[in-house]
Amino acid sequence: MVDTYGKVEDSRTGFEKLLDVIPMWGGYQERQNRRKADQVLRQTLAEKLATRRRQLDVAQKELINNGRLDLVDDLGSAVTQLQTFIDRVRTASYGYSGLFDAVRINEEELEQIYNFDVALFDYVDRLETATNHLREVISVGEGAPEAIRIIQDICRETNDTFDQREHVILGSQ
Repeated sequence: MVDTYGKVEDSRTGFEKLLDVIPMWGGYQERQNRRKADQVLRQTLAEKLATRRRQLDVAQKELINNGRLDLVDDLGSAVTQLQTFIDRVRTASYGYSGLFDAVRINEEELEQIYNFDVALFDYVDRLETATNHLREVISVGEGAPEAIRIIQDICRETNDTFDQREHVILGSQ
């Protein structure tokens, strides 16, 4: 996994680094960098998840082409859950509150949120593996219901995990 925060920190200009000597500015700037890193990280996550969603759309078409209309709605349910997760990732708070925001997040909570976001990438890999397995079993003709249940479970888990992330943010009020 690429250290997004490190990349943001490394891209700072000399002037931005000079401002670190101003009392309290360094902490503010670090929070700004973490916020930007969180934003970049979640945009990347949303793009990767959108690719997995398109793969599930292909799997739905394969179900139809193989006469498994009875499973299309089940897979559609997982796709809806995944799209909900993608939308939440794209529009969620960036894990940092500005000076005048209602929600204040301290450094420890900010680090926890950043780590949460990095861990969310695990779902991308799990979905890819599960989708590839589904597409294999569709072509074989058996095992599709179980493969779809696994995908549904992963998609449900993504939203549950994201609820925990939001709890960290909202719990800091």
